[in-house]
This record gives sequence, structure tokens and C-alpha cells, in this order.
Amino acid sequence: MSNLISIGLSGLAASQAALSTTGNNITNVSTAGYSRESVSTTSSALQNIGVGYLGTGTTISDVRRIYNSFMDTQLQTSTALASDATAYGTQASSVDTLLSDSSTGIGSVLSSFFAAVQTASASPNDVSARQALLTQTSTLSNRFNQISSQLSQQNDGINSSLSTLSTQVNKLTSSIADLNKQISAMSTSSSTPNSLLDARNEAVRSLNELVGVTVQQRDGNYDIYLGSGQSLVNGTTANTLTAAPSTADKSQYSLTVNYQGFSSDVTSVTTGGEIGGLLRFRTDVLNPAMNELGRTAIVASDTINTQLAQGVDLNGQFGGSVFASVNSATAQANRSIAASGNSAGSGSLNVAISDSSELTTSDYTVKFTSATAYSVTRSDGTAMGSYDLSTTPAPVIDGFTLALNGGSPSAGDSFKVMPTRSGAADISTTMTDANKLAFAAPLTGTAASGNTGTSSITQPTLTNTVDIYDASGQSDLQTGIANSTPVKLVFGSVSGGSQGYTVFNSKGVSIGTGTVVPGQANTLSISVPMVDASGAAINDSTGTQKTFSFQATVSGTAASGDSYSVAFNSAGKSDNRNATSLLALQTKATVGINSGNAGMSMSTAYSSLVSNVGAKASQATVDTTATAAVLTQAKANRDSVSGVNLDDEAANLVKFQQYYTASSQIIKTAQDIFTTLLNAL
Repeated sequence: MSNLISIGLSGLAASQAALSTTGNNITNVSTAGYSRESVSTTSSALQNIGVGYLGTGTTISDVRRIYNSFMDTQLQTSTALASDATAYGTQASSVDTLLSDSSTGIGSVLSSFFAAVQTASASPNDVSARQALLTQTSTLSNRFNQISSQLSQQNDGINSSLSTLSTQVNKLTSSIADLNKQISAMSTSSSTPNSLLDARNEAVRSLNELVGVTVQQRDGNYDIYLGSGQSLVNGTTANTLTAAPSTADKSQYSLTVNYQGFSSDVTSVTTGGEIGGLLRFRTDVLNPAMNELGRTAIVASDTINTQLAQGVDLNGQFGGSVFASVNSATAQANRSIAASGNSAGSGSLNVAISDSSELTTSDYTVKFTSATAYSVTRSDGTAMGSYDLSTTPAPVIDGFTLALNGGSPSAGDSFKVMPTRSGAADISTTMTDANKLAFAAPLTGTAASGNTGTSSITQPTLTNTVDIYDASGQSDLQTGIANSTPVKLVFGSVSGGSQGYTVFNSKGVSIGTGTVVPGQANTLSISVPMVDASGAAINDSTGTQKTFSFQATVSGTAASGDSYSVAFNSAGKSDNRNATSLLALQTKATVGINSGNAGMSMSTAYSSLVSNVGAKASQATVDTTATAAVLTQAKANRDSVSGVNLDDEAANLVKFQQYYTASSQIIKTAQDIFTTLLNAL
């Protein structure tokens, strides 16, 4: 009887365990990372009765966790990819909307600015049209400032997110290390702590949402690695991940894994998860967008200022700057950042724009090999060369020059140079008086009233490039032209198919001669020595007399004695020649003229920026959809094996309930038999 009772009791124990396991599956149907469990049983030892063997019941051998490591690895990988794509796409779409929307982008206000130039050019003495142009100028600079501010806020948001996400990573890695310890302790009896294994897998999955990691199993422990093999968890030890200002660029955070006794920068090798998506966005979209926007702002302010400097305003003065100087002390200082590891007293670098048309959208690393010698490497890996601070004039590198601003660098000190990064933030409108907009050309040519020939002359063009940021040089040119004109060109007789002419200065002294071919268009280039109001020569720093030059085209045939005068256009209120040149900047190639490139206009440069960001945002949308689909499939695959199916569990519940009842009936039968036996005795 005892064997029958034992068999029944073993069935009760097995069915009760199965019922408990089924109930546990049902109650954990919504538990993240839970793997379905099942009870495994084996037959108990056989009993020899002489003529054969009888079974003695069942034994519970294991509570098995239904788990497929391959499918779980797929889920972990797809989780990291989907989280990366989502973070990247969200940020890229934000920048795309900011730059492309007509209410927030630059394209519409740049077009409005040139439309105002066209209107003012048509009526150069209309003060209201001039004032409207100044208003559009202010709108343009403000729009650059606004976009720059929003991109900077986005950069700050990434820094904040990296700091927050790093803290979350550390909590998860610490949890995984603790779970490794518990699992090792509870696995010594050859049984598996299923709930702890599930919790560890879920922690790894959650970690992959934050940053892409790889897992290696060692002695039952999970070792977690970042990037190209940087350890976050090693057995029961967790190494912390920190986000802090980069040593090369304090405006952007970098990631560091802290080991016992040393740290390792892992920013460049971190991929996957939300952190990987943010870092990828910053490298692929944000930094290039800030650089391109800044370059466009610098070119706009520099070329417009330079063109206005070539003209004369309503007050008869050479044009002033409508925008702040691109080489203000603040702007130059904003373009470089000293590495945090530099020696004490290393100072800082001033970055001056020498030719805005040659600027690229790259950043540069400047590394000193001595107190004055340095090498420059562009962010695309191009070695720009080796230079020395003592070289005069300073060497031009992609449109900019470097100068030390205090201190004395030591060998090994380095600086990050960003010539265009702050351009959109630095631009500002400084002109407030519309009368100072220089729409007129500085020179005007007139024919003598007594000319009898058939010749004519075009209006002269000043060929000196006026440096609007050089107040002294501009003043000398203003004084020199005003006091050295009018200049007279007097033609002689035609002889041998050519005709000579003589150039006389304002005192009637000959300052040059030349010849033309009668009946053809002849371009004359004439240089005039400059004098001040007293007639004294205006000299440069070397003592050489300064000159101004102009070009004019003479056509037809002049009679002997015919003459033309070229004078300073101090009263040219109705002259719009310089305004017309200003309007031509709308389509003129002024951006990216370097390394053999033909360059592009400001509008085209901005359109290219919008197009590039839009393409990346569009691709990010496709990637987000694709990775989400892959993640959904990976979840479905994992759940098909490890997930809880309530219909199956309900069927099991009925099955094991019947099993329990049947086992109870075995015991009852044994009791009845035993009772019958006792009664018989």
C-alpha cells in the first residue's frame, strides 16, 4: 500500500509544482523580460519484484526556463539600433524643420534683404527705401542669431542628455554586476535562479536602449563591453561611465569610462542606443550645420560690408559697415578653444578672417611643437602644414590666420580652431543711419564740353579694394581721392593707327601717358598718386606714396585736344552703381572658393545646407521605420519562444488540475484498499 500512496503523493507534488508554475506564468504575463517556465519531471527509481520492475512514481527534476539565447541576442542588438535611430531621427528632424521653414530659416529673409536692396537701388536718394533696407539688414542678422541660439540650445540639450543617460547607464551596470553576484551564489547547487536570469537579461536590454553594448558570458557571469571593447561590467565589478566637457572642446560633452586608477575616453567608439544616436547626430548633422550656418553669416557680413566700403554715402563719405566687423576682438577669441590639458600660461589663439570666400566648414587642431612653431590638421584628416607665429605676415590657412593672444605655449599644447562655428552668433547690425548706406560709386567721369570727336568714356571704376575694417586706410583713401582729383585725360593726334593721351593730376601736372587704338573699345587702367589737402604726399608705413587706381573704357575716336575728367563723386545722390554691385552679390559666387572650387552664392550655400540636413533627416526617418520593424520582429520571435500565451497556460491549468485530482484519487484508492484489508483481518 505504501508504494501506491508514495506514487500518488509524488503525483500530487508534481502536479502542484506544475500548477504553481503555470500560475506564476499567468501572473507574469506583463512582466518585462519574463521567460515562461515549465516543470520537468522524471520517473522515480524502479522497484524489483522478482518477476519484473514496478514504477515508484515521479520526481521533479527542474523548473525549466524557456529561453533562446540567439533570439535574445537579436532582441538586444535590434533594441540598440532602434533606440539609436529614434534619437538621431528626432534631433535631425528638429534641425531640418528649423532650417527649412520659411518662418524660421534664413532663405526667406536673405531673399527679402536683396529685394530691399533692389528697391533702394532703384531710388538711391529715397530715405524711406534706405530705412527699409536697414530694417531687413537687422532682420537678417537677428535670424542668424536666433537659429544659432536654437542650435546651441540643442547642443546644450545633448550635453544634458548625455549626463542624465550616463547616470542611468551606471545604475543598470551596477544592477547587472549585483545580479551576477547573486546568480553565482544561487547557482552552486546546480539549480538556476530563473527570475534573476530574467532580471539580468532585462537589465541588459534596458542598457541597450541607452547605449549599444556587447555581452560575453563567463563562468555564468555577464561581462558587458562598450564600443570596441571597453569594459562596463566585469563579473561583479561595474565601471562607471561619465559625461563631462571634452578636453578639446569644452562646449561639447565627451564620454569617459572610469577604471580603477585610470580613465578612457570612449566618445569616438560609442555607438547604438540613445547615447549613440545623440553622438552620431552631433557629428553628422549639428556640428556641420552650425559651421555651415556660421560660414554663410561671416560671408554675408564680410562681403556686404566690403561692397559698401567701395561706395559713397549721401554725406559724400566712403561707406561704413552695416554689420559688425567679422574680426572684432570678441569674434576672433570665440573661434578657438584651448585644450584643458595645456600648460599653465599657454594663452589663447586669435583667429582672424583674411578671406571669407576661402573658408571651409571644417574645424582644425593646432598643436605646438615649441613656443612659436605649430602644425595644423583639418578635421577631415588633412595636414595643412607647419607654421610659426613669428612669420610676418601671418600665413593664411583656408581663409584665416592665427595669432597668439597672451601667454606662451609649450610643446604639446593644443587648440581647437573653429573659424565658422560662432559666425551666426557673432553677426549683428551696427548701422543706424540710413544716409550712411553707400550706394554711389566713388568716381565719376565727364566729357569736356568742347570735345569734337566721336569718342565716349564709361564711368570709371575704382580698382582699389577698400578694407572697411581699416579705418586709417579708408580715411587715407577718402582724403587722397578728394584732394587728388579731378584727374584729366587729354588726347593727342592720331598717328600710325594709334592715339596718345596724357593724364594730368588736379594741379595740372602730368602723371602718366598712354595710347589707344582709335575706333575700338580701349580699357584704360590709371594710377594716381594721392595727396592731402595741403598737397603733401600720403605715404604708407614704408614711406612710399600711396596711390588709387581706376579703370574706364574709351570707345570711338577722340579729336586732338578732347579730354575727360575723373573726379570724386561726393554729390552723387542719384548714383546707384555701388547699390547695383551690392545687388549682384545675390548670385555672385562668394562662398567656398578654395582648392579649385568655383564656389557658390550665399543663397545657394544655405540651400545646400538645408538640402543636406533634409536628406539626413529623411534617411533617419527611413532608418527609424526600418529598425522599429526589425525590433518588433525580434520581440515577436523572442515572445514566440519565451513569452507567456494565456490560452496555452489556461489549458495547462485545466490539465494540471486534472492531474492533481487524479493523483489524489490514487491516494484515496490506496486508502480504500488498506481499509478493506484491515476490515478483512
